[in-house]
Parts: sequence; structure tokens; C-alpha cells
Amino acid sequence: MHAIVLAGGFGTRLRSVLPDLPKPMAPIHNKPFLAHLLIYLKSQGITEVILPVHYQAEKIMAYFQAQYAGISIRYVEEEKPLGTGGAIVNALSLYHDDLPIFVLNGDTFVKLDYQAMFAQHQHADISMALCHVPDCSRYGKVITDKNRIIAFREKGEQGAGLINAGVYLFRPDLFKSYSLPPQFSLEQDFIFSYLPQIHLQAFVTNDYFIDIGIPEDYARARLDLK
Repeated sequence: MHAIVLAGGFGTRLRSVLPDLPKPMAPIHNKPFLAHLLIYLKSQGITEVILPVHYQAEKIMAYFQAQYAGISIRYVEEEKPLGTGGAIVNALSLYHDDLPIFVLNGDTFVKLDYQAMFAQHQHADISMALCHVPDCSRYGKVITDKNRIIAFREKGEQGAGLINAGVYLFRPDLFKSYSLPPQFSLEQDFIFSYLPQIHLQAFVTNDYFIDIGIPEDYARARLDLK
């Protein structure tokens, strides 16, 4: 199994605690956050990763090089930010397989069974990992009907529910059917816009989830990810 790990963001909200590092390089127990993620992906059967990089790309490339923890790594350097959607399309230019490919954020860790998600995917356009949390207000709520995702609620709605855990499984030729700009957001410009036209399948996990995008959660990850 292969994966694209989005690692090109600026990490603006973490600048107060990480002024000189890109977010995936945030140190946790003497290793970058991305190292913990790659080690977990290897344990789940991922053999190759494509890393789209932009902000301080040289630090990420120098640390992980062409292989880390038994995973082969290839890089796609972005001359300018492409958004999450544009970064995925750009990275897919290096992927020449018909099998579905995982896409995940380099600042999020979710404990899930990647092989089970791969097996469930079947003929879906996209499978999205969802996690149940006690308060959805920071993330936005995902509404499902059986295992099909049918709607999204805006951030700010309080209460328990399912949220997007930041792990996707893509049909690799999906974007070829749509006219998209070079720079676009996967969620806002593609998934939300084309939801009625795509088969978006849910894969629910109730296990551990952390997004280190804000200092409070980065501090929590430093305690949790041992």
C-alpha cells in the first residue's frame, strides 16, 4: 500500500512554539512528529510514501532522505503553495498504479486499521476515516447514512459526533474527471462542491486521534505519543 502525506503547510498557528521548524518536524520524544507517523504507517503495511513539501522543505528532506523506518520516500517540491487538493494532484503525477492510494495530513495522527479501510473501500471514489469525538465544534461534524457520507456541518456546532480524521483513500484517477485549478482545497473546493457526484464512503474509528495544529494539542501529543 502507498500513501501521500501532506507536509507542505506553514504551521502558522504553531509559530509561537515552533518558530524555526515546519509543522511535521515538531519534536516529540527526540523524533519529529512525522517520524512517529511514518513508523506507524510502516506497521500498518504502507511501503512507499510521497511527500509534497514546500515550507522549509530542505529540513524535511535532509532528515528523512529517500527511506525512513523501512518506507521508501519520494518528494514533490512545490514552488508555491497549491492547497491540499493541488498538492494531491501534483503528488499523483509520481504514482503509476491503479490501486487506491492513501492521503493523510502530516500533522495528524489517528490510530486505525489501514488494511481494513483498504479492504472496505471497494468501488468508492474516496473513503474518509471518521473519528467519534465528544465535541465537534473545532472540526465540523460529518453526517453519515450507513457507511455513506451525505453532509458536512460547519465548525462551531457543539456536541458529540463524527469528524474528519484526516485520512483518505483515493481512486487515483478521480481528479481526471473534473476541471480543477492548479491551487485548490480538497475539502472546500472539491469534496464539498462535488459531494452529490462522488461516492464518499465512511470508515469509522473510535481510537486515538490528535491534530497538532494548535499549541495546546501539540503539548498533548508530546505526552501521548510515547
